[in-house]
Amino acid sequence: MESRNVILTKDIIQKKIERIAYEIYEHNSDGNEIILAGIWDRGLVIARKIAAILQQISPLKPHIIELRLDKQHPGTVTVSEQVDFNGKVVVVIDDVANSGRTMLYALKPLLDFLPAKIQSAVLVDRKHKSFPLSVDFVGFSLATTLQDTVMVDMEGEEILSAYLQ
Repeated sequence: MESRNVILTKDIIQKKIERIAYEIYEHNSDGNEIILAGIWDRGLVIARKIAAILQQISPLKPHIIELRLDKQHPGTVTVSEQVDFNGKVVVVIDDVANSGRTMLYALKPLLDFLPAKIQSAVLVDRKHKSFPLSVDFVGFSLATTLQDTVMVDMEGEEILSAYLQ
């Protein structure tokens, strides 16, 4: 097996996701419902974990939806269910913000509505972006070279590590 430059272990990832959940609650404590839009597949797993924590720590009722797009050619975005985003708080969630492109394209279905707020959350925010994206809730921020890629290793619903490739 190749040697990996691990930047986050399983235990630290859990703490980072808990911190993100608390920050989401702190910034949206005036509401009672929140839509967590997880980008398939890793972002969706993180969205589920955040939702579980929000249900424990807050009165917010998280509603999880899945955003599915081809990360290499993200022209079309499909949403797991029809949702009226008007007046709602939506948090778009992914594992890593590498170039910012996936997160930016994931916003497309929301643009037909007037949400109260659109926020973003990622486990790892890579600082060299090619697209104008600023992430609201970040587990871990990392300055990398343009050649570096941040990967998140998962097994089912379990997040094992994040590493630099």
